[in-house]
Amino acid sequence: MGDTTMWWVLAGVLVALELVTGTFYLLMLSLGAVAAALAAMAGHGLTTQLVVAAVVGGLGAVLLGQWRKRQTTTPEEAQDQHLDLGATVQVDAWDAQGTAQVKHRGAAWTAVLAPGQTAAPGVYRIQAMAGNRLVLEKI
Repeated sequence: MGDTTMWWVLAGVLVALELVTGTFYLLMLSLGAVAAALAAMAGHGLTTQLVVAAVVGGLGAVLLGQWRKRQTTTPEEAQDQHLDLGATVQVDAWDAQGTAQVKHRGAAWTAVLAPGQTAAPGVYRIQAMAGNRLVLEKI
Protein backbone atom coordinates (compact mmCIF):
# COMPACT_ATOMS: atom_id res chain seq x y z
CA MET A 1 0.00 0.00 0.00
CA GLY A 2 1.42 3.38 -0.96
CA ASP A 3 1.86 6.33 1.36
CA THR A 4 -1.02 8.24 -0.20
CA THR A 5 -3.43 5.35 0.27
CA MET A 6 -2.27 4.85 3.86
CA TRP A 7 -2.99 8.51 4.70
CA TRP A 8 -6.44 8.44 3.05
CA VAL A 9 -7.35 5.24 4.93
CA LEU A 10 -6.13 6.79 8.20
CA ALA A 11 -8.20 9.91 7.51
CA GLY A 12 -11.28 7.74 6.93
CA VAL A 13 -10.70 5.75 10.12
CA LEU A 14 -10.30 8.97 12.12
CA VAL A 15 -13.53 10.38 10.67
CA ALA A 16 -15.35 7.14 11.54
CA LEU A 17 -14.01 7.29 15.12
CA GLU A 18 -15.07 10.93 15.24
CA LEU A 19 -18.64 9.94 14.41
CA VAL A 20 -18.61 7.46 17.28
CA THR A 21 -17.08 9.72 19.93
CA GLY A 22 -18.64 13.07 19.03
CA THR A 23 -15.56 15.18 19.72
CA PHE A 24 -14.09 17.37 17.03
CA TYR A 25 -10.47 16.66 17.96
CA LEU A 26 -10.31 13.48 15.89
CA LEU A 27 -11.69 15.47 12.98
CA MET A 28 -8.73 17.84 13.29
CA LEU A 29 -6.35 14.89 13.28
CA SER A 30 -8.06 13.53 10.17
CA LEU A 31 -7.43 16.90 8.51
CA GLY A 32 -3.77 16.36 9.33
CA ALA A 33 -3.93 12.95 7.65
CA VAL A 34 -5.53 14.55 4.57
CA ALA A 35 -2.75 17.15 4.46
CA ALA A 36 -0.17 14.35 4.69
CA ALA A 37 -1.92 12.50 1.85
CA LEU A 38 -1.68 15.63 -0.28
CA ALA A 39 2.01 15.92 0.62
CA ALA A 40 2.49 12.28 -0.42
CA MET A 41 0.71 12.97 -3.71
CA ALA A 42 3.09 15.90 -4.26
CA GLY A 43 6.01 13.49 -3.98
CA HIS A 44 7.36 14.44 -0.54
CA GLY A 45 9.07 11.84 1.64
CA LEU A 46 7.64 10.12 4.71
CA THR A 47 9.39 12.50 7.12
CA THR A 48 7.75 15.51 5.49
CA GLN A 49 4.40 13.73 5.45
CA LEU A 50 4.64 13.01 9.18
CA VAL A 51 5.62 16.62 9.95
CA VAL A 52 2.74 17.96 7.83
CA ALA A 53 0.27 15.60 9.54
CA ALA A 54 1.52 16.60 13.00
CA VAL A 55 1.52 20.33 12.30
CA VAL A 56 -1.88 20.49 10.60
CA GLY A 57 -3.59 18.07 12.99
CA GLY A 58 -1.96 19.53 16.08
CA LEU A 59 -2.62 23.12 15.07
CA GLY A 60 -6.24 22.27 14.31
CA ALA A 61 -6.68 20.62 17.72
CA VAL A 62 -5.08 23.57 19.53
CA LEU A 63 -7.19 26.11 17.65
CA LEU A 64 -10.34 24.09 18.33
CA GLY A 65 -9.48 23.97 22.04
CA GLN A 66 -8.95 27.73 22.17
CA TRP A 67 -12.19 28.37 20.30
CA ARG A 68 -14.12 26.16 22.75
CA LYS A 69 -12.67 28.03 25.73
CA ARG A 70 -13.87 31.35 24.33
CA GLN A 71 -17.44 30.12 23.98
CA THR A 72 -19.44 31.58 26.86
CA THR A 73 -23.03 30.89 27.68
CA THR A 74 -25.54 33.20 29.30
CA PRO A 75 -27.95 31.80 31.91
CA GLU A 76 -30.68 31.78 29.24
CA GLU A 77 -28.49 29.73 26.89
CA ALA A 78 -27.59 27.38 29.75
CA GLN A 79 -31.30 26.83 30.38
CA ASP A 80 -31.74 25.89 26.72
CA GLN A 81 -28.78 23.50 26.85
CA HIS A 82 -29.72 21.81 30.14
CA LEU A 83 -33.39 21.03 30.23
CA ASP A 84 -32.99 19.81 33.81
CA LEU A 85 -32.42 23.34 35.14
CA GLY A 86 -35.50 24.52 37.00
CA ALA A 87 -36.82 21.00 37.65
CA THR A 88 -37.66 20.05 41.22
CA VAL A 89 -36.37 17.13 43.28
CA GLN A 90 -37.15 15.79 46.74
CA VAL A 91 -34.24 15.61 49.21
CA ASP A 92 -34.85 13.20 52.09
CA ALA A 93 -31.56 13.77 53.93
CA TRP A 94 -28.18 15.48 53.57
CA ASP A 95 -24.99 13.66 54.59
CA ALA A 96 -22.04 15.02 56.58
CA GLN A 97 -20.18 16.05 53.40
CA GLY A 98 -23.06 18.31 52.32
CA THR A 99 -24.30 16.04 49.55
CA ALA A 100 -27.53 14.17 49.01
CA GLN A 101 -28.70 11.35 46.79
CA VAL A 102 -31.79 12.34 44.81
CA LYS A 103 -33.90 10.68 42.13
CA HIS A 104 -34.29 12.67 38.93
CA ARG A 105 -35.59 11.32 35.62
CA GLY A 106 -35.45 7.78 36.97
CA ALA A 107 -31.77 7.90 37.93
CA ALA A 108 -29.87 8.51 41.14
CA TRP A 109 -27.92 11.80 41.21
CA THR A 110 -25.53 13.32 43.70
CA ALA A 111 -26.71 16.77 44.70
CA VAL A 112 -24.93 19.66 46.41
CA LEU A 113 -26.27 22.89 47.85
CA ALA A 114 -26.01 26.18 46.02
CA PRO A 115 -23.95 28.82 47.87
CA GLY A 116 -25.85 30.40 50.74
CA GLN A 117 -28.29 27.50 51.14
CA THR A 118 -28.78 25.47 54.32
CA ALA A 119 -29.08 21.70 54.35
CA ALA A 120 -32.60 20.61 55.28
CA PRO A 121 -34.91 17.94 53.88
CA GLY A 122 -37.53 19.16 51.44
CA VAL A 123 -38.22 20.13 47.85
CA TYR A 124 -35.38 21.78 45.92
CA ARG A 125 -35.01 23.32 42.47
CA ILE A 126 -32.08 22.40 40.21
CA GLN A 127 -30.14 25.65 39.85
CA ALA A 128 -27.13 24.36 37.89
CA MET A 129 -25.17 21.28 36.96
CA ALA A 130 -21.56 21.00 38.13
CA GLY A 131 -20.10 18.08 36.22
CA ASN A 132 -22.30 15.14 37.16
CA ARG A 133 -23.72 16.80 40.28
CA LEU A 134 -26.93 18.76 40.61
CA VAL A 135 -26.65 22.12 42.36
CA LEU A 136 -29.84 22.70 44.35
CA GLU A 137 -31.61 25.68 45.88
CA LYS A 138 -34.44 25.42 48.40
CA ILE A 139 -37.90 26.33 47.15
